[in-house]
Amino acid sequence: MERTVEPASVGFDAAALANLDRHFAAYVDDGRLAGWQMVVTRRGEVAHASTYGLADMESGTPVASDTLWRIYSMTKPITSVAAMMLWEEGRFELTDEISRWLPEFADMRVFDKGSILKPVTVPATEPMRVWHLMSHTAGLTYGFLMSSNVDALYRAAGDNMDTFTTGDLAEACRRWASMPLMFNPGSQWGYSVATDVLGRLIEVISGQSLGDFFADRILGPLGMSDARWWVDDTDARRLAGLYVPHPQTGTAVRMPSMDHFAREKPNMFSGGAGLICTADDYHRFTQMMLRGGELDGVRLLGNRTVAFMTRNHLPGGADLGTVGSGFAESILDGIGFGLGVAVVLDPTPGKVPQTEGSYYWGGLASTAFWIDPVEELTAMFFTQLIPSGQYPIRTQMRQLVYSALR
Repeated sequence: MERTVEPASVGFDAAALANLDRHFAAYVDDGRLAGWQMVVTRRGEVAHASTYGLADMESGTPVASDTLWRIYSMTKPITSVAAMMLWEEGRFELTDEISRWLPEFADMRVFDKGSILKPVTVPATEPMRVWHLMSHTAGLTYGFLMSSNVDALYRAAGDNMDTFTTGDLAEACRRWASMPLMFNPGSQWGYSVATDVLGRLIEVISGQSLGDFFADRILGPLGMSDARWWVDDTDARRLAGLYVPHPQTGTAVRMPSMDHFAREKPNMFSGGAGLICTADDYHRFTQMMLRGGELDGVRLLGNRTVAFMTRNHLPGGADLGTVGSGFAESILDGIGFGLGVAVVLDPTPGKVPQTEGSYYWGGLASTAFWIDPVEELTAMFFTQLIPSGQYPIRTQMRQLVYSALR
């Protein structure tokens, strides 16, 4: 991607924007990251676009405009858009019980006490509904979170970071449905496989695989021509390497245990973490959202639907610091959650300059985006370092972007 406008013409100070490159170059120069790509837009124009470092340290391949990135959980907002497209067709209501289409999720039970060897469960007092999946209030979890007895049960059943996509999506949903819930649906927030269950719901309701639905209804119409679920030999050189911090030095080293997944056709299309794409692809998605569901004459959603998705849907209007469970709640005060994205309610508790009503999410390998409808601004950062919370990349980028606005 390249800049399309002089920064000053859309309200940015060019010298201040240059701080972005200087600041994040240090991450590469001292070995914490292999390389990165970032894009900042305002009023539909690219005000800043830059790359630095290597996409693949072993081959010496530099980050380029067409580098392919594993976006992991940045897939979730796209899956949520797919679901809301069906909602706009009247195919379901957000309050519908998902057991109508996925009967394995009927009569769920909630973990009450005990251990992973002898869990004690009680009947759920509320059925799992579609909006619970989209807002991560379903009571499901992830095996890799390492925060509860329930996620330990997931790991015991074979659900971990490097085994997540074994088996097809229908089989995975049956496995997750056999696990106890962390809490009653709708009562708390817990990051989870809920968006993957949502992907299965899309398959059953639409009659298409999630991959086909994405291709026909979202990726193709939006012109996200490089977005895909795996990378074949033809484009292998474009795929960024996947890294983790060395336990002693902190420098980025290759992560072979998960690196190969992107090179093979997956057993299941993971609506929660499966896509690979370029910065330009995700730029088209964020511009569609910023414009209220439309881009270049292609409308995926109505503008009121986008506005509804990006409001806080947490119980009682609470923030994640109040109702969050097992996911760094202490840093999420002032943040709500909508239908597929986190929503800024009040930037003050987090001490990061961002606009009330902006929304965002990120991926496991430290990718990130946010959309600010008030300032008509989008920002994206791509790199490939697991885990995503290793460095304060996302908060630092917000700090530097907003301080460059004039």
